[in-house]
Amino acid sequence: MGNRISDRGGEALAEALKVNNTLTKLVLNNNQISNRGGEALAEALKVNNTLTQLDLRHNRISERGGEALGEALKVNNTLTQLDLMGNRISNRGGEALAEALKVNNTLTKLNLAWNQISNRGGEALAEALKVKNTLTQLDLRHNRISERGGEALAKALKVNNTLTKLDLRCNGISERGGEALGEALKVNNTLTKLDLRHNRISDRGGEALAEALKVNNTLTQLDLMDNRISDRGGEALAEALKVNNTLTKLNLTWNQISNRGGEALAEALKVNNTLTLLNLASNRISNRGGEALAKALKVNNTLTEVDLT
Repeated sequence: MGNRISDRGGEALAEALKVNNTLTKLVLNNNQISNRGGEALAEALKVNNTLTQLDLRHNRISERGGEALGEALKVNNTLTQLDLMGNRISNRGGEALAEALKVNNTLTKLNLAWNQISNRGGEALAEALKVKNTLTQLDLRHNRISERGGEALAKALKVNNTLTKLDLRCNGISERGGEALGEALKVNNTLTKLDLRHNRISDRGGEALAEALKVNNTLTQLDLMDNRISDRGGEALAEALKVNNTLTKLNLTWNQISNRGGEALAEALKVNNTLTLLNLASNRISNRGGEALAKALKVNNTLTEVDLT
């Protein structure tokens, strides 16, 4: 629960930001600010030179407000974090912000989760990531990026050298998107955290990511929860863990891995010396797989957390 600040309050705060020279962080999440308030705040950002963090989560800002904020980011040179999660900026707003990212040189964190952005907006943001910028964290969870947007973002990761965290959970990127991201991770050398929960990448996507893990040396966290990965994908990931020496957290919750995959992962754990967390909750592993994992734990000396719920 937030307050009930609507456009009138948003406009008043925007006027204040035009003259205030001390405020660095403004949190307005869970209010009732719509486009009018969003546009007013955008105008303020064009002249304000102290604010570094603006939180507008869960308001009522749609395309128009998103476009206005995009225009503001083209000239603003102090804002480092912008959170628009849970608004409705959709593709037009996403495209406007993408254009801004091509010229903005201060923003490091952008949260666009739950904003009704589809592949068009995803492709626009991907193009922005190809241009030299400062963005290190991009949150696109719970949008509609789909496989086309996933493939576009993957291409961007091949040349981008600033992004360290990318959240794509719940976007329907499917097998093709998973395969494209796997290819990207073979050459990307900055991304440390990739969240692909609830994306239906299946075994093909899992295998592609596994191949990437054999050569990638920067990714430390990979979340593949609820992706229809079965033993084939589990075995591929196990082979990758035998040679990968950077991944510390791997989440495979709610997949379809049974004893065969569990045994393969157990064999990998006997030689892997970097993984600290392995989550295999809600798979199809029975006693055979459990016994194999138990044997692995007798020799593994790096794992601190294993979830077999």
